[in-house]
Amino acid sequence: MAMSPLKKYIDEELRQADELVTGGDLSLAFRHLERAHVLGQSRTFEHTRVHWRMLLIGWKRKDWREIFGQMFRIGGASTKTPLGIYPKGNTGGANVNPFKKMPIEKDLQLILESAGNGK
Repeated sequence: MAMSPLKKYIDEELRQADELVTGGDLSLAFRHLERAHVLGQSRTFEHTRVHWRMLLIGWKRKDWREIFGQMFRIGGASTKTPLGIYPKGNTGGANVNPFKKMPIEKDLQLILESAGNGK
């Protein structure tokens, strides 16, 4: 199976998040997970794994809102993404409505367009 053109960008965001978690900067790590979420939300595996990583940061923070929010989102990502049901641009954290379409940052929009996932 061919690798998705987005995978390298998603993996890079996740790598940066991992480094920041290791260094103790959970806020900036979460920001990279939000970016990975926007890039990967059209692919079930990527979408679900980013929410799982967000759940882990919620756990490290002992942030119950994030933990429960991510549990809900993991269920949605794993069951709705295969049907093409996801709000484009949504950053995926429990701080935003899980059904709200959001504007996409310019650099991420360019990556999505180059991979054939734009607009």
